[in-house]
Amino acid sequence: MENKEQDFQTVKSSATAGRNLPRDVFLHLLAIVALYWSSISFVTLLWQFINYFFPDPINRYYNYLSFSGPIRFAVSSLIIVFPIFILVSWILNKIYRKEAVVRESKIRKWLLYLTLFVASLVIIGDLVTVINIFLGGEITIRFVLKAVSVLFTAGIIFWYYLDDVRRDAPAKTAKYFAWVTSILVLALIIGSFFIVGSPATARLIQFDQQKISDLQQTQYQIVNYYQGKEKLPNSLPELEDSISGFKIPTDPQTGESYEYAILDAENFEFELCAEFNKDGQILNREPNPIGLSPKSTLENWEYQEGRFCFKRKIDPQLYPPFNNKK
Repeated sequence: MENKEQDFQTVKSSATAGRNLPRDVFLHLLAIVALYWSSISFVTLLWQFINYFFPDPINRYYNYLSFSGPIRFAVSSLIIVFPIFILVSWILNKIYRKEAVVRESKIRKWLLYLTLFVASLVIIGDLVTVINIFLGGEITIRFVLKAVSVLFTAGIIFWYYLDDVRRDAPAKTAKYFAWVTSILVLALIIGSFFIVGSPATARLIQFDQQKISDLQQTQYQIVNYYQGKEKLPNSLPELEDSISGFKIPTDPQTGESYEYAILDAENFEFELCAEFNKDGQILNREPNPIGLSPKSTLENWEYQEGRFCFKRKIDPQLYPPFNNKK
């Protein structure tokens, strides 16, 4: 009788393990995907901090637009995905205490060893890259910090899961590890707002970007008008063309027209003005007094908060009239 009861409990336990298999696969896969996603977002955020505080002097076109997008995506990912990872990990640890057999499931073992394998490759690749760059004499503070951030993240993951896979029960330090990582992630998220600003600030900057784009289009049409008629337009409405479909853009924030004024008709000098919300260096950090075509990436579109005017002078040698072209 006693043996039959034991056999019944064994069958019941096996049935329970089988019945929980889809749940285990779902939770373990979700935890691992959330871990990978959070880790990549964490490293991305660290790299953008490094780019911000240690700008590359070679990349003179690196500005707010270059790092704000990656920072926003990394922060968005950490706000959503990292809490999911913490929550799923807590649920799994709770299940492990009640059902020890789940901790020994094959899906968990495969995913843990896969994580160890990936972390090992990242660590090895990171170290090889550091040595290679060092031997080439091109090592910089930026590179060292980025390499350390990758090594730190991959190393922590490798150490934690190597320790976890050796244990028969969840470590008591797991909750402390969760608290420390959560505080670190929260600190990075808060710090990112000091770089990219609040959502309201980002919206104002988007308005400024559109204003710059509108002024670039308008300037191109002014230069094109000059090349066709060898004079500057008296007003912006003269630039409208029903054939090309060009219409004078208006300020997206106020709906008002942009300001245009002729400074010197004989020397083809003019200015375009708009109201800006923030100081900005949009396309280039290098000043350019000539006033090149908006097709050129060397054009100067730096501006200051408030009403700001871009003074331009068309050089007939750079932009000869169409009739004078050979």
